[in-house]
Amino acid sequence: MKTKVYIDGSEGTTGLRINERFADRDDIEILKIDSEKRKDPEERKKFINASDLTFLCLPDAAAIEAVSLVDKDNDHTVIIDASTAHRTEPGWAYGLPELGKEFRERIANSQRIANPGCYASGFLLDVYPMVRSGFIGTDYPVCVNALSGYSGAGKKTIALYESEDKRNDLYAPRMYALGQKHKHLKEMKAIAGLDRDPLFVPVVDDYYCGMIVTFPVYTHLLKKKATPEDVQKMFSEFFAGEKFIKVMPFGSEEEMGGFFHANEFAGRDDAKIYVTGNEDRILITSIFDNLGKGASGAAIQCMNIRLGLAEDTGLCLGN
Repeated sequence: MKTKVYIDGSEGTTGLRINERFADRDDIEILKIDSEKRKDPEERKKFINASDLTFLCLPDAAAIEAVSLVDKDNDHTVIIDASTAHRTEPGWAYGLPELGKEFRERIANSQRIANPGCYASGFLLDVYPMVRSGFIGTDYPVCVNALSGYSGAGKKTIALYESEDKRNDLYAPRMYALGQKHKHLKEMKAIAGLDRDPLFVPVVDDYYCGMIVTFPVYTHLLKKKATPEDVQKMFSEFFAGEKFIKVMPFGSEEEMGGFFHANEFAGRDDAKIYVTGNEDRILITSIFDNLGKGASGAAIQCMNIRLGLAEDTGLCLGN
């Protein structure tokens, strides 16, 4: 029997990518709402409650409303929310299974799964293992830099970048969230278990998709003495056996000419991590697609886990 799936917000970038990934799957039946009624609460309610699983690809307020539309006696519909609304809410599983056995088990057994933010995914892949392994304390002054394609910036920004009359000099890399109030900060702090919000420096650039997130570390602030090689070994062990995360051998950045490319994993649903640096300063860098492992790919991975399927079913992973 096919799993009935409804995508609430199917015309946004996340919803469109989810639809693309389902194109060749014969185990999924997509419930399609009339486009003229896609914002009608009563019509949405019918589709949500008729589904086995609903993806919410919506702004926060609309996602909260969608959850309220689930009938009280409905114990079959699984909700996977791609918005910010429920990522730190009690009763919601956090959808980044690679963080540990307890994360994967909660996803497998939950009716409510919160998909991580794209920047938060890279942040947690870089920072969480450092906290969990004891290399840094929860009081470490975390600062993370990130560069993303414009596809994750919303319809208005996408339209600006893709307009024919744009001035190229205004669409060079642009740093934003200057007031340090980015919407992903809450989950970054909570899931990593940090004592305070991290300093976060996001930049959007004039290319469609792909993301790079870097966590710089001073070795003299580590809780235990470690070289870059030690940190790389810890990451390799932490993510051992994970299909979606590849920790690169120490020194392998030379194969890239000593450069990292933020759009290298565009179109893919996995990620890779590099550890570089020297005995004084270390860089931990994750590279992935903000629409893949940072959004739609992660949501489908969570769906696969919840349905008891192979995690990479219908997804695009590299060699």
